[in-house]
Amino acid sequence: MKQSEIISLSSAELQEKLSQSRKTYADLKTTHTISPIQNPLQIKAVRRTIARLVTELSKRELQ
Repeated sequence: MKQSEIISLSSAELQEKLSQSRKTYADLKTTHTISPIQNPLQIKAVRRTIARLVTELSKRELQ
């Protein structure tokens, strides 16, 4: 998810996307631990998306 897409979301949508992304991240980590996944760079992409979502939520709270 790109930063421009994240900025256009409402705070409630950001919270929802954040919870979905965290669940996806946990699932990917578990799957990768048991048996290597096809594309391990997915883990990196989801982790960065989570960071972008958290950053945007923090920025909105400060305003």
